[in-house]
Amino acid sequence: MSLKHNFRKLAIWQEARKIVSETYLITSKFPKSEIYGLSNQLQRCAVSIASNIAEGSARNSDRHFVQYLETALGSTFEWETQLICANDLKYIDDLAFDRNLQTIQKLQAMISNFKKTLN
Repeated sequence: MSLKHNFRKLAIWQEARKIVSETYLITSKFPKSEIYGLSNQLQRCAVSIASNIAEGSARNSDRHFVQYLETALGSTFEWETQLICANDLKYIDDLAFDRNLQTIQKLQAMISNFKKTLN
């Protein structure tokens, strides 16, 4: 199957995968009481970002791809909020928080800019 946009080559998908890896790293240090709470939410959200980019790339039109990118973008803001909560609860230190905040904000800008090229 020939895709108009090969998700594996998209910088936004590659960055999203980095967030998945980082999410699992930071949540592994959360209290065990968070295994079904904030830890799980962050993990599911991170995977959702990359998954929506990949799924959208398989759509037949840019208009449909944009819809998936909007969902992925929404998930980045959800993930950012959860990161802030984790920092508020002192589950991550300020250095990790700042580094991850910069990473997610970079991805938000990348997705927004990529969407503009499809409109």
